[in-house]
This record gives sequence, C-alpha cells and structure tokens, in this order.
Amino acid sequence: MSLIAIALAAALIQDPAHPAAQDPVYRVEDVVVEGRRLDQAARQYVGAVAYPARDRGPARWEEGVCVGVANFSPEVAQYLADRVSDVARSLGLRGHEPPCNPSILIIGGDDGAAMADALVAERPRIFNPGGAGMQAGNAALAAFRSEERPVRWWHVSAPYNSETGDFAVRIPGHFQQTANPDGKGTVMGYAPQIESTSASRLAAPLEDRLLRSFVIVDVDLLEGVTLEQLGDYVSFVALAQVDPAADLTRFDSILNLFSDRSTPAGFSPWDEAYLAGLYSMRPGYVSRGAQTDALGRSILDAYRARTPDESGVTDGR
Repeated sequence: MSLIAIALAAALIQDPAHPAAQDPVYRVEDVVVEGRRLDQAARQYVGAVAYPARDRGPARWEEGVCVGVANFSPEVAQYLADRVSDVARSLGLRGHEPPCNPSILIIGGDDGAAMADALVAERPRIFNPGGAGMQAGNAALAAFRSEERPVRWWHVSAPYNSETGDFAVRIPGHFQQTANPDGKGTVMGYAPQIESTSASRLAAPLEDRLLRSFVIVDVDLLEGVTLEQLGDYVSFVALAQVDPAADLTRFDSILNLFSDRSTPAGFSPWDEAYLAGLYSMRPGYVSRGAQTDALGRSILDAYRARTPDESGVTDGR
C-alpha cells in the first residue's frame, strides 16, 4: 500500500440480483411523457439511493470540501479533484484549494478490498469514531473492507445542533465548548446539549453533516469506463451517502455505471435533481419518513427549476 495513501488518510483525523434486461428504464422525460406520478418516482429513487447512518437522516457537507487524490497519474488525479470540487461548488459549497486537510479522499489501487482493509486496520477511529449515528454500522464496514467492488466508499457523519453548532451526540474525547461558558470542565461538557426554541413535533434543531468521505477505486475493474463517467460517479458517492447495494436498474442514473444497464455519459436528470434536492432541503425532520418525504419534495423542486412550465410534468398536485 502506498505511503501517500496512509499519510492522506491520517490527515483526515484533523477534520472534525438485477431485474430482467427487458425491464424498462425510467428516465425523467419518460415519466413526464407517460404521465406517471413524478412524486412517486422521486420517492422510489430516494428509497433506493439514500443510505444514512443508523437511525439518522441523509447527511450533507455543511460549508465546503477539500478533495485529496492518491495513487493516480497527475492528470487523472487533477481531473477527479477538479470534478468533485466543481460539483460541490454547483451545490453551493466551497471547493477548497490545496493546501488543505482532505475531507474527501479518493484513492486508486489494484486491490480495493486489501487497501480498504489496511486503511481501517491502520486508523480504525477515522472510520468508526464511536459516536451514535455517525456511520452505517459494523456490517457495512466489514463489507467495505472485504467485498469486491470497482468503487467503494465510506462516510462518517454526525448530527449537529444547528442552534449551537455543537455535536448532538456524545463523541468520545470531544468536549462541548458551549456547555461551559465559565471555562470550567464538568462532565456535562462531554454530553450533547440539545436546546431548541421550536415547539414543533415534526422538526428539531438537528442536522446531519458529513465529516469525512473515503472513495477507493479498483483500477483493474474499470474496463470500458470513461474518465468523465468515473468523475461523475465518484462525485456522487463522495457528496452523498449512497447505498452500495442500491438497485437503480429501473432508473436512468450514473449509479448504474457498473451494472448491466446502459449508463449515461454523466449525471442524469435524476442524479442532478437528487444532489440538488439533498443540498437544498431543510434539515431537522424528526422521523425517517418525514426526512424521506422532505428529500423527495426537494428533488421535485430541483427538477421543476430545471424544467420549463410547458413540460406538462405530472407531479400529483
């Protein structure tokens, strides 16, 4: 394993059975033409893609990202870093320029499973910090370390109190600065402090923020994939929590890149609407169902913003 991969991974500590081939593929324009309810299709897409941490809602980057790329040629590394940063900027985030501590780390290798296993063994707390609702679980982490995948990814996120800016869960070793205005350390400083001025039972002052994203690319499994497709695929899984087992074969999506479906040259309208919806939705919904509904509505709003009124979209309203 490359020393640069270990070094970049260590730097992150510093940052707080497919359907039959003849089945139809649902493209946004097909849904519109057929009059199929777009809100229903959007909810199905969300249900297939979203993969938040246990008992949490979909997380997103809060302000900006710093992209680090290792074990690729300089040209490919620069393209991937630029593409992810450009997509981040299109979503309203800052794409930090080097030097910066990478919050998104993209690593190439000829054995992705071995590399993932070595990284987790070397720095286990980077991948599982120990706080509740910060990662997808031990079974998912074991799959990240062992399953053969052309591209694998791992996210660490955390629920925050949007009114105080503090973690909303206990993080081992982390002291809540706002809990002790007098500067004296007490045990309460290590417990989440959740206060709210809202009386709503549907929402709370909580939002899930991404803290770290790892993307490992097995270069020996990329036959037939263009650099542009890889760039969009990596951008999607770096900026959103995506289910590695998502079955999107009934949708037109870049996430079908390694399936037996034909894949677009880049983001499809579904993909663009999902990312735009994720980064425009209002956070803080209490239940998973409410969060899914909110994300589905945001996707619809993002799609409508890109579609002329005369398109005749059937959205169920």
